[in-house]
Amino acid sequence: MALADELERIAAFSGASAVLAAEAHPGDRIYVCSFEEADGGRTWLAYDGGSEPVGERLRVRDAVSIIALCELAAETAAGGDLDELRSQLAALRVTENPPGIEEAEEASLELQHVLGAPPTLATPARLDEICSATRKLEVTLGSVVHGSPFAEAMKGAGDVIEALFGEVERSYRIDLR
Repeated sequence: MALADELERIAAFSGASAVLAAEAHPGDRIYVCSFEEADGGRTWLAYDGGSEPVGERLRVRDAVSIIALCELAAETAAGGDLDELRSQLAALRVTENPPGIEEAEEASLELQHVLGAPPTLATPARLDEICSATRKLEVTLGSVVHGSPFAEAMKGAGDVIEALFGEVERSYRIDLR
């Protein structure tokens, strides 16, 4: 069964408003489902293979971590900042043509390619790919422009992950930290 079909089946089965798949460890796929509550809050549950709830703290924690990091990295890199940066680099190439401008433009295109369409499966390899392309862009930008929009991007990652852990902990009534 294709992953997209599997996610649709899980969403229909569980009534989830969002289903994210993570493979924090090879072959250990976990689906983290978000349910909207009447008060606007969210409840999170994790399913193993889509049918059995996952109760093991470590597996839930790993799945939530890898989903949160992949989403944060992709959202940061794919945001309006990347489009704006590419426009600025094109203008800089035309006006000043500083050394390293071609490499910076290449790196921005590579990052855009890596991001592509958002995948439905979050894995450590996916996170590594996003981070590697982002780092390459940072390095090439250092020689061309100052104040890269990505320089501070992941500094808030801990807060984002902790907030998501808090939501999942309230749903499961278990401590993920």
